[in-house]
Amino acid sequence: MKQLFKNAAFWRAYPTPTFTEGELLVEDGVVVAHGAPDTLPTDGADIIDLGGALVSPGLVDVHTHGRAGGDFTSADTEMLSHMARSYLASGTTTVMPTLASAPLDDYVTAAERIAQTTDTEGGARWVGLHLEGRYLHPDKRGAHARELLAPLDGNELADLLCRMRYPLPMRLTAALETDADGSFFDVADRLGIHLSLGHTTATYAQTSELIGWGLQSLTHTFNAMPPLHHRDGGAVAALFDAAMQGRPVYGELICDGLHISPEMIRLAYRQLGHNHTLLITDSMAGAGCPDGHYTIAGLPVTVKDGRAVTSEGALAGSTLSLWQAVGNLAAFCDVPLAEAVKCATYNPARLCGIEDEVGTLEVGARADMLVIDAQRQTLLAVYLAGECCTEVAPK
Repeated sequence: MKQLFKNAAFWRAYPTPTFTEGELLVEDGVVVAHGAPDTLPTDGADIIDLGGALVSPGLVDVHTHGRAGGDFTSADTEMLSHMARSYLASGTTTVMPTLASAPLDDYVTAAERIAQTTDTEGGARWVGLHLEGRYLHPDKRGAHARELLAPLDGNELADLLCRMRYPLPMRLTAALETDADGSFFDVADRLGIHLSLGHTTATYAQTSELIGWGLQSLTHTFNAMPPLHHRDGGAVAALFDAAMQGRPVYGELICDGLHISPEMIRLAYRQLGHNHTLLITDSMAGAGCPDGHYTIAGLPVTVKDGRAVTSEGALAGSTLSLWQAVGNLAAFCDVPLAEAVKCATYNPARLCGIEDEVGTLEVGARADMLVIDAQRQTLLAVYLAGECCTEVAPK
């Protein structure tokens, strides 16, 4: 099946993120050609006039624990399919399910269920797994139950992946400053795992050394790590330095205005720019749901006015959608929407090595697309592999 999308401005990442007027040819759910307006062949193609809208790639969330009442660690297959449809309706077409701290057997069971629902009809597609748990520093555990944490153990990690039999890409958040001889880092690297520093007490020097080893990202930058201090820049300053040197590192940001204040988002974006900023939701089961009581990482969580906290008052994930994060970043930092889109599409896909397939509208990529009202910058429709799955009424 051929489709020719016309009368729209399509997102491109290079040479700088922008929306450019033109048309897009899709065949069997894959982008096969770009062109200036009225230049691509129409033979045998369904013509889809988008009425002057903007078109971006579908969003890619590589750090999310759940939404729509479900948590990836505990959801059954029915709930996972419901979650997939909810992600898609919010503009997220590709999701890396994130498992919080839990017993190892729970990780194995969760991976099996997620694998069974990775191609839910009319829902976002699951890609790989992100383990954010177990190997965290107890002093920076946040909403993770202390009894579920454990020291770094490369042998245990290798055995766990064998038991899970889950395909790459895979991410792992850990307090890597406790890996004194680098042996855990080496095991993870050999297994093809993308390592991220998080829930950590790492100093500037320790983080810089880890980046030298090949560390690729900081998990929810600023949160659950030492603050940026005038006598010790910590992990955050090391990230900023590496990004300004052009090193291949990313700083995750939860851009809800709660986890990080708008002025600190602006500060971070000035250092990281659109090449090193990675928007995530870190969403939990209460995302897309009314206020109420939920759980995450073995702890009860209360959501009130969209703010999720444990009984101790610690933030416990967010109720953010990734499209909201894109809008917030553009507003907080006064940057074009096209720049903010890159931070939630191409950047997370590139981190995980799937940028040729998703997070882009380049030739060869899946035609996962968002149709955006050019004036209001709100979602009008969501396409998955060229098929319109969700139409969103303008607000």
